[in-house]
Amino acid sequence: MKYLSEFRDAAIVKTLLNNISKTVTRQWNIMEVCGGQTHGLVRHGILDMLPDQVRMIHGPGCPVCVTPVSLIDKAVELCLEHDVILCSYGDMLRVPGTEMSLQKARASGGDVRILYSPLEAVEIARSNPDREVVFFAVGFETTAPANALSVVRAKQLQLTNYSILSAHVMVPPAMEAIMDDTDTQVHGFLAAGHVCTVMGLSEYEPLVEKWKMPVVVTGFEPVDLLEGIWMVISQLENGEHRLENQYKRVVSNQGNRQAVELVKKVFEYRKRDWRGIGEIPLSGLFVKEEFVDFDAAIKFKDIKIPETVDTECLSGDIMKGKIKPPECPHFGSKCTPEHPLGAPMVSSEGACAAYYQYKMQS
Repeated sequence: MKYLSEFRDAAIVKTLLNNISKTVTRQWNIMEVCGGQTHGLVRHGILDMLPDQVRMIHGPGCPVCVTPVSLIDKAVELCLEHDVILCSYGDMLRVPGTEMSLQKARASGGDVRILYSPLEAVEIARSNPDREVVFFAVGFETTAPANALSVVRAKQLQLTNYSILSAHVMVPPAMEAIMDDTDTQVHGFLAAGHVCTVMGLSEYEPLVEKWKMPVVVTGFEPVDLLEGIWMVISQLENGEHRLENQYKRVVSNQGNRQAVELVKKVFEYRKRDWRGIGEIPLSGLFVKEEFVDFDAAIKFKDIKIPETVDTECLSGDIMKGKIKPPECPHFGSKCTPEHPLGAPMVSSEGACAAYYQYKMQS
């Protein structure tokens, strides 16, 4: 955990903290949506530097954390029982399924490979025409273009042994679900800059108008986060609600239109079940009929995995911002990175992992 004197931009950080303290006059609850923002706030000790009137609420912005148990179970079944080469980002390997994680499946003989790009999986399929290759496509809007591109590329190469198991989720519907919850205490949002790099800003405008609350798009450095918090508080104190872009050095209003069009070409919006949270309308990306041959959920539809419910992990309450990780009775005792009850303890964007690594171990 960093202290103020250790920051590269310590003077700017100090100025922003002073601005926040001078501006705030009452209790405000601000939700940072992205797990990367949560890790930044915890790792740099920003939560301890903010005035007591500013309460940061950690949101559901960890796509690995909200991936349904049934999809993890299906991925495990594919590699253990159907001789599939299962490819995934490293974050997914330790997330517990009903009986085991992909890491344990690999230890049990499953062919599970960690990749940095789905295009690598396409090349594996090309080099292994006698094996089925499935890429576990997890992420928000940020990773969706690369996964869409892999499907387009596989179709161009006329590969019949490549498919993706899509677990993509979208940020704005999750924010909508949070505000629809009668127990919500959120007054404003910090929206994730990397998502807006792809999608632009327009998707947040209906949320701002419907709920009459500030949404500020930020980056992940301490200065980004503190400036975003100050921008939200300034609006709240002035009775305003606007969509603002703190991350202008990276995010444009229109986003990456080529990437957006690629996502629209391959995927369509449907309801998606979020682990620990439940079903959210139009929150998932599913492979379109045109590319159905590359949809692992359809190609292997005979594999029926019953949905299970986590009975001990309180990840849903954590990702809705109702409690913080240390308030879970299992945090740091029954639930640790070595023996996780749920994904937030092992994902690199999980709130529990952030608190365990930067608070318990500091």
